[in-house]
Amino acid sequence: MEIRVEIGWRARTTLDAVPHNPPLPSVVLAESGYLATIEPDRFVPGAYQLIVDGTPQSHVDLDDPGRLFFEYIQRMGNVIDLIGEPGQPITAVHLGAGALTLPRYIAYTRPGSRQQVVELESRLVDLVRENLPLPRYAQIRIRHGDAREVVGKLPAGLRGEVDLLVIDIFSGSRTPAHVTSVEFYRSAVSLLKPDGVVLVNVADGPPLTFARSQVSTLGAAVENVAALAETQVLKGRRFGNVVLVGSNSPLPLEWLPRLLASGPHPAKAVAGEELRTFAANAPIVTDATSVPSPPPARSIFQSGTRRD
Repeated sequence: MEIRVEIGWRARTTLDAVPHNPPLPSVVLAESGYLATIEPDRFVPGAYQLIVDGTPQSHVDLDDPGRLFFEYIQRMGNVIDLIGEPGQPITAVHLGAGALTLPRYIAYTRPGSRQQVVELESRLVDLVRENLPLPRYAQIRIRHGDAREVVGKLPAGLRGEVDLLVIDIFSGSRTPAHVTSVEFYRSAVSLLKPDGVVLVNVADGPPLTFARSQVSTLGAAVENVAALAETQVLKGRRFGNVVLVGSNSPLPLEWLPRLLASGPHPAKAVAGEELRTFAANAPIVTDATSVPSPPPARSIFQSGTRRD
């Protein structure tokens, strides 16, 4: 598998310091057996995508970690910007690593932040750190293991002290069942400060059965929930990502206009009675009833990799 090198790459990373027509950095992941590959963005010099089992998992701009590309990641970034005082450090826990896009963003936009990342696939972490190295100023600790198991083993001093919890766990294109239940959410959100915020990436398509159930389930673990997504996704007209925002403190509803104005557009945010209507009395997911998120059509994802 080869890809032609685009003109204008910077001499910066391991990917850049190679001759023309190199093989793309890749590894077969030990736990899932999926192929993970890092490939350059054809249109943005210095930017790269992480592809796992043909599904784009992450996008990183090494020259500008504050630049977010994927729509749902931009929405998460918009929420993160509104936590506490702008630019001030926070304590964050990320369940699911990918290419460490959001940890890089937080380290860049909130210098001094303390961050913990939990990732099952150690080979994925090694691939990312070797080819997309973290900036030296980033205070990011990576723990290996299953997110649900590691959450229960995190230092006691971290419990109740976390400003931000990000749950973005995928195996290929699907979220595993055991991290979609109310038992999991209750364990995970116990890390949060009283006013801490949890962000959950939910991928679903028409008729949004999975997303509705996740709204109900997260709502059984925290007192307040809102949902952010592209308008057509929330209307159940196409497959996409719904970002759930939860907290045990009231979510400042004045956030919503600012979040919508921040894009990407078209955007919709729902909370309160409108969110309850969206959930439509969907059942709360338990360990006994949990299922993986639905798979998207393979045609949705086009990584752009050329096979010669």
